[in-house]
Amino acid sequence: MNELNNIQPNNTSSSPSEKSAPLGEHQPVETDALALSAQGRESNDDTEPVSTAGNRAKIRVEYKHSLATRWMHWINFPLLFVMIYSDILIYWADSQHEGLNAHHVYRVGIGDWTLFRFFPRWFYNDFHLKYQLAQGLAYHFFFMWFFALNGIVYVLYTLFSGEWRYLIPTRHSFVGALHVVMHDLGLSTRPLPQQKFNDAQRVAYTGVVLMGIGSMLTGLAIYKPTQLHIITTLLGGYEMARWFHFRLTLFYVAFFIVHVVQVIRAGWNGFRAMLIGYQIMPIELVKQQEVSNGQDAPGR
Repeated sequence: MNELNNIQPNNTSSSPSEKSAPLGEHQPVETDALALSAQGRESNDDTEPVSTAGNRAKIRVEYKHSLATRWMHWINFPLLFVMIYSDILIYWADSQHEGLNAHHVYRVGIGDWTLFRFFPRWFYNDFHLKYQLAQGLAYHFFFMWFFALNGIVYVLYTLFSGEWRYLIPTRHSFVGALHVVMHDLGLSTRPLPQQKFNDAQRVAYTGVVLMGIGSMLTGLAIYKPTQLHIITTLLGGYEMARWFHFRLTLFYVAFFIVHVVQVIRAGWNGFRAMLIGYQIMPIELVKQQEVSNGQDAPGR
């Protein structure tokens, strides 16, 4: 928060209301880039532009993520790790003798044909993961309640706070997501529209919420197949529920890897926003964002 405490509003560009209003949610503050120089240089994404008026460029501090969103995001991180770790323990108990189990749930293949099973034998031997089915089930059945509760609270928060408007994909989001992917791969030079969450993020984050619902339903069908036999039957039976549950775990791992890579590519500014709630943007970028959203640019 040191950046925020040392920022002095620019008297030459702010309106009287901006000068007197306290820094808070949805209250941007404009300042000179040199006001942050004492805090050290940021990453390439945060480098302040140099104006023709002489080495002073304006920036804006904007509120991006609420405290509730940040708390639930960081709570979910270790919970997801424990859930995947316990999944590995359960997986190994099923696969310690390849071909022993008739159901062949924890593998990738079609019908009776198996393409591969995850992790070679040395992986489990080196990390001492053999024969820990009871431990894996205990971890999984204990932490799943916290994982599910955190997800339910997050969904309710987005609904009642109105955050869903920034997350739910629109009818143009899937085409826009393809544009984002091509841009990230260097196949398109057309600039991306500036918005809180781009189209690819809308699709991905909404997909993760749906995956969470699927994991909860398939998990309950596995956990209590007799008591919740209606859910188990609708999912195609106990073995099919396990099959869906395992595939959803693979999608979680894929999402986690892509998410971390994208955070690294976005730089410190985006990571800081998830820590303290604020991001620092050059004024010119803010103007482009407001114009792309159909608003008048500041100063007009």
